[in-house]
Amino acid sequence: MTTTVAIAARTAGQALPEGHVPAVVYGPKQEPVSISLEEKVFDKIRREAGESTIVELIGLAEPIEVLIKDVDFDPVKMHIVHVDFYAFERGKDMTTTVAIELIGEAPVEKNNIGSVTKVLQEITVTCRPSALPSHIDVNISGMDDADSKITVADLPALEGVIYDAEPEETVAVVSIAKEEESDEDPEDVDMDKIAAEGEKEEAGEGEEKSAE
Repeated sequence: MTTTVAIAARTAGQALPEGHVPAVVYGPKQEPVSISLEEKVFDKIRREAGESTIVELIGLAEPIEVLIKDVDFDPVKMHIVHVDFYAFERGKDMTTTVAIELIGEAPVEKNNIGSVTKVLQEITVTCRPSALPSHIDVNISGMDDADSKITVADLPALEGVIYDAEPEETVAVVSIAKEEESDEDPEDVDMDKIAAEGEKEEAGEGEEKSAE
């Protein structure tokens, strides 16, 4: 899927239009170009399509197909302050990371056996730009016991996509909650026994003082 975003070229020191954020476009065959784009429009696309979606930037001499390489946020206000776009080479394989999303309902969670923990948040893939998935869906409906786990080898086979990770690398596992409660019920404590032990200690101390 390709999403189109309108941009504007920007020279050094030029003031940003209202509601725009600065950005840069670069790549193996692309000289770095400073641009600006409307923050609200871009943020909506980033949230809905994900950062692994191909974006077509229009507004320069010719459209440029890019990936969202990096997004910087203000640490306090959390609004976008800068965006890096990577312009890939058309017709050639590219390597990038793609988010992993868990789908389905795991029997271990339904039956209160444990919870599914996603160990691998994203995975590196190599493919042609046209084959790049926006994310990888991982079905957890087969995780039915405490020993269940999903590895890279279990990921769905996507045409033209190569996973750049070891097949045995863990993607998701079942986490079992540890029981922190004591096996001994406080109500079952023998108070008479505790009192008797206290009396013995006092008697022992009395004998030691007498001996002195």
